[in-house]
Amino acid sequence: MADVEVIEVGPRDGLQNEAAILPTADKVRLIERSVAAGLRRIEAVSFVNPKRVPQMADAEAVMERVPRADGVRYAGLVLNPRGLDRALAAGVDEVNVVVVATDEFSRRNQGCSVEEGLANWARIAADARAAGLFRSVTIAASFGCPFEGEVPAEHVLDLVRRIAESEPDEIALADTIGVGVPTQVRALLTGAAEIAPGVPLRCHFHNTRNTGYANALTALDHGVSALDASTGGFGGCPFAPAATGNIATEDLVYALDRMGVRTGVQAAPVTETAAWLSERLDSPVQALLGRAGPFPAGSFPAS
Repeated sequence: MADVEVIEVGPRDGLQNEAAILPTADKVRLIERSVAAGLRRIEAVSFVNPKRVPQMADAEAVMERVPRADGVRYAGLVLNPRGLDRALAAGVDEVNVVVVATDEFSRRNQGCSVEEGLANWARIAADARAAGLFRSVTIAASFGCPFEGEVPAEHVLDLVRRIAESEPDEIALADTIGVGVPTQVRALLTGAAEIAPGVPLRCHFHNTRNTGYANALTALDHGVSALDASTGGFGGCPFAPAATGNIATEDLVYALDRMGVRTGVQAAPVTETAAWLSERLDSPVQALLGRAGPFPAGSFPAS
């Protein structure tokens, strides 16, 4: 049994911000390669408006063709009740609902305020529970917002408290634009564990300023046993100009392997898949770029 569960988010978060739209067959191949490498929990698709995120327009077609191997679970990103209806019809194993920590980003990302996002979560949580689905909720921009700048820890923890009232199976803290540092990770995870002691915690880190891996390892030291990562470090958000790539699955697995932490994932085939995906997207492996995007003036210190 793995000590740390690595969730592969490349098929969703990795592809949604790429200029090239990967054909359905290649998306399925990416998932097949991930399963063959030992990844057992995969965020495969996103049930969002295809006009806003055309890279995810074929969610149902992808889910029809994914390999249904023993122990493999497929998650779909859901933002509203309509998305849940599509996810249920497509046969996902779990839903990942996003609640954004700031109003401006929430409106740009999913067309609603934070309060409306919380209401959407509560409704989705009840309906998904009735359908027997695992319910994960991600608090986006927990470590900083591309539009509003710093996000107070007290505000994020209040969202944790309110989200926990709907009894999620898991709560994730996401550094959507990669500005977080280990001190924030410690503070948020310590507070979340106190507020929702019975709810497993997951973390989602981007490596915009090369702090993603330090944050991931800090999270492990503070009780997190599930980490998101994307093959090749691809990733980003179409509605967050400062969101560059996720931490790379192959690099995270390498670090954990060297530390003696079991993941059940083989780094070498994931690295091969990263090179294959780079060719299919005609885009360099993001994990090798080490690039940082722009931030609102005065919001965060320069690197």
